[in-house]
Amino acid sequence: MDREEKDDILEKIMIEYGNELVRLAFSYVKDAETAKDMVQNTFIKCYQNLDSFRFDAQIKTWLYRITINECKDYLKSWHYKMVQVKSLINVTTKSILPSTEKTVIDKYDNEEIKDTIFSLPKVYREVVYLYYYELLNSEEIAKVLDISVNTVKTRLRRAKKRLESMIKEAELNGR
Repeated sequence: MDREEKDDILEKIMIEYGNELVRLAFSYVKDAETAKDMVQNTFIKCYQNLDSFRFDAQIKTWLYRITINECKDYLKSWHYKMVQVKSLINVTTKSILPSTEKTVIDKYDNEEIKDTIFSLPKVYREVVYLYYYELLNSEEIAKVLDISVNTVKTRLRRAKKRLESMIKEAELNGR
């Protein structure tokens, strides 16, 4: 495959999957700029390995796999851990001071639902995100995460139970 063909393929891939991959990356790193960086790294790796890609596989699942691996590597990195420490310090100092935002929250809206989903353990959060936000089926999720279809179904079922109890608990606490 010559360079021009690779450039054309990459451009089509970026247009078709760019936004989906940014949303996927955001579900892991929870920062828009970092998510864009992760997707940029994904496209670089895609371009570098396009010659070895077997087009009998689905390119979408291949890109999801690369993006998830990029995010996981980032989350293990020293840089991320330092950002987390700084964030924890900021949150702690803000929680000491009374916040008017906390008194205004009344019912669950989309942001609160997202926050609730993001508070799930990673194994549940990733299947919920891929299933409900990226609209992948169980088989596609299994390929992307490199787990069995039954594991996907089990994690989805457990995640739904956790979300249900978390939402009920929040409603009981007057949210």
